[in-house]
Amino acid sequence: MIMKAIWGLKLEFKIKNFLILILLSFLMTPVWSQDAESEFIQSIYNQSLTRGSSYEWLHYLTKRVGARLSGSPQAAAAVEYTRQMLDSLGLDRVWLQPVEVPHWVRGDKEQVRIVNSSRLGTQDLHATSLGNSIGTGPLGLVGEVIEVHSLKEVEDLGRDKIAGKIVFYNRPMDKTLHRTFMAYGGAVDQRGGGASQAARFGAKAVLVRSMTTATDLVPHTGALRYQDGVPQIPALAIATKDADLLSQLLKQESVSVYLRNTCRMQKPEPSFNVIGEITGSTYPDQVILVGGHLDSWDVGEGAHDDGAGCVQSMQVLQTLMRLGYRPQHTIRCVLFMNEENGGAGGDEYAKVAMAENVFHLAAIESDAGGFLPLGFGLSSDTEVMDGYWAQVEPFNKYLEPLGLKMAKGGGGSDIGPLRPQKGMLFGLSPDSQRYFDYHHTDIDTFDKVNERELTLGAAAMTTLVYLLDQFASR
Repeated sequence: MIMKAIWGLKLEFKIKNFLILILLSFLMTPVWSQDAESEFIQSIYNQSLTRGSSYEWLHYLTKRVGARLSGSPQAAAAVEYTRQMLDSLGLDRVWLQPVEVPHWVRGDKEQVRIVNSSRLGTQDLHATSLGNSIGTGPLGLVGEVIEVHSLKEVEDLGRDKIAGKIVFYNRPMDKTLHRTFMAYGGAVDQRGGGASQAARFGAKAVLVRSMTTATDLVPHTGALRYQDGVPQIPALAIATKDADLLSQLLKQESVSVYLRNTCRMQKPEPSFNVIGEITGSTYPDQVILVGGHLDSWDVGEGAHDDGAGCVQSMQVLQTLMRLGYRPQHTIRCVLFMNEENGGAGGDEYAKVAMAENVFHLAAIESDAGGFLPLGFGLSSDTEVMDGYWAQVEPFNKYLEPLGLKMAKGGGGSDIGPLRPQKGMLFGLSPDSQRYFDYHHTDIDTFDKVNERELTLGAAAMTTLVYLLDQFASR
């Protein structure tokens, strides 16, 4: 009897513990996890992670097509490949939108060489021409180098000290900033406007420290903008280690550098934005857009910038089609041409959208690399921002269990021209700590992209599209 009583107490204790565990499990499970939206979001991730094609598409785009500078044969091949892939998804409509793009050609491999240094003798530096730069001519040029850290410093020095010199912009990206895009924004004016600013005061050429937080021997290209009415001069970027070397040498002696590049701008070329869509069942003239830019620089393979964003956007439509989802709003994928050195694709797309009175309730751009997604940033016209934020902030209850968060401040350069429509502009926000190691370089290649991280980005974008389609309105 005593043993039976003890056994009974043990059984009762086990049952109570079991019931407590069930109760705790229920309490620890978010209330929303069993609703229809959560179940569909789970199906989005299941579909994306097991059957998504983004990594396969990226392999072809980078390895078979390669670098895709606007106006090049490779850019034309990328247009046709992605059109065919979108056409294979069974979408309601796939088309090419004509756009005229600039055609810049890099020419021969660049030469940047310290000459006749009393301490180093002659030493080559790792360099690349900035996009849209003119060339030095076939013989190159030699000039004394003067180091500056801002466009304002050039103005302060004035023509007496700048004329006839090679201006060396050497303000680094701020490594203390956690958000690397803020560090980029704080330094990139040297690359974009440095040449014209130096030319205004008589400089013969410029060198620019590469836009990266890394200290290495990899030079980074990127676009410059010549100002009307100002002489055009050659502009090249040098690797950060070489920038540090040159800066240190300038503290010890006068330094002259030989430059040679043969890049040139040719006549504009016809090209296309590539567009595919699922037509909305209730609001066909209200668009939720996903997109990236199809062009890339002519160095590397354009894997993170921005092949990743293109294939993620394509996979959004693939996933929705495979799940049999019929959206209320039109879901449109746009692969923009010429983001890197002109922005013609984004401008043309917005121009046509406004002429056709097609309202974009939301546009989501992926142009920050194919790294682990962390969330989305939202921006809009100040007049409507508060109302939109009130609609999308509650999405965080669905996003946070996925490691994502909705925040204010986002968008992208290709969807920026849609701002006058007063819709929502989102940017996918991946982990950016490694992005500027590869950005605009010859090491931005397919092997630098992790398949799972790329696919998680596509799943995150699909989730946001679904939530917007279900809950957002103008």
